[in-house]
Amino acid sequence: MREAHAINLSWLLRLRWGAVVGQAALILLARLGLEMPLPLVPLFATVGIAAASNAALGLWARRRREIQEWMLWAVMALDVVLLTVLLDLSGGPFNPFSTLYLVHIALAAVVLRARWTWALVALALGCFGTLFVRHLWIPGRDASAAHHHIDDVPLHLEGMWVAFGLASGFIVYFVQRVTRALAERDAELVAARAVTARNEKLAALATLAAGAAHELSTPLSTIAVVARELERRVELSPAGREDAQLIRQQVARCHDILAQMAADAGASRGEAFVSLTPASLLEQALEGLRGVERVRWEADGRCREEEVSLPARALSQAIRGVVKNALQASAEQTRVRLALAREEAGWRLSVEDEGSGMPAEVLARACDPFFTTKPPGEGMGLGLFLARAVLDPLGGRLELRSELGKGTLVEMTWPVERLRQFARLSSEASGASLRPPGE
Repeated sequence: MREAHAINLSWLLRLRWGAVVGQAALILLARLGLEMPLPLVPLFATVGIAAASNAALGLWARRRREIQEWMLWAVMALDVVLLTVLLDLSGGPFNPFSTLYLVHIALAAVVLRARWTWALVALALGCFGTLFVRHLWIPGRDASAAHHHIDDVPLHLEGMWVAFGLASGFIVYFVQRVTRALAERDAELVAARAVTARNEKLAALATLAAGAAHELSTPLSTIAVVARELERRVELSPAGREDAQLIRQQVARCHDILAQMAADAGASRGEAFVSLTPASLLEQALEGLRGVERVRWEADGRCREEEVSLPARALSQAIRGVVKNALQASAEQTRVRLALAREEAGWRLSVEDEGSGMPAEVLARACDPFFTTKPPGEGMGLGLFLARAVLDPLGGRLELRSELGKGTLVEMTWPVERLRQFARLSSEASGASLRPPGE
């Protein structure tokens, strides 16, 4: 709610500047164009108070102060009082621009709660009523005046038409802009909640990996010891000894996989940034991948020349997971195409397969953790989820496009400038941690 008040105040400041300019222009038009006898000094002094208060309020708001609802009401109440002074100096209730009271009431209805809105309505009614008291209900006020407002009825009616147009324009413009700003803020909140939810899932996944590593370490160690004892037995045949060695190798591999599971679950925040070319990153991601001979990739000339600082291990694992999905989704005789291109903001990697594609309901859930359509044993449904979890904190994106019978296209982008900022902050933090205490 406080953030909404800050947004409302920013747009209220802009509207008030527009009102100051409009009021000054109308006063000059009425005095010079229509030759109406107006007290210019008091009128411009009132407009000057509005301008000065708006400038002071803008400077105050830039200091990131906490905006309260009563502050918005106070600003609107000041505008109602200043409008009343301007109307009193330029015809009172006969001034057609008295309809501008409705602008303030409409704005209050949009940005304030009911009690504050009704309070502003009461203030506007009271101020408007004072104009009738001063200009109509005090006997003899205009008795000696050579000119009476009743003589200006045609001009008054024409002014009412202009005032209606201005009031309508102000209301529609401000309400639409505030509504749009609030919608953008709500969209940002939804995106922030989605990122928070993904981070919570990553934390749960890392906890699960750590627990699995802890629980499986003992039986794996036992298997490794037994395999070593079998390998040392003299009566074991050469084939049996090879099988024992294979068991030990696979157990060691299981140890390595379990040790890296937590880190692979989106631990790019704590990984040190290293400088390398995008081509080297891609080669690192494809190294040792099963079925890599079916991968065909192309890149522009800058991919082997321009270096960028990034979390190489996490990002290469993310790319590896996406390419692995593409290989598994394609038939053995088909190719997977990779295209690496330098764009204005950063790098874009496209991974396109020739598989059967995904229907809309599967595409909508493709990045959810543990969601997979693969047969048992071919995947856990974490590749796309982890890839997005790595790219999001870096300012990158992962986008999917797929149609049944036409394959799937996955595009991964990561911005260069954002990565440079991350690398600089990472190096500064590393340098600070290495300094002796007291320096």
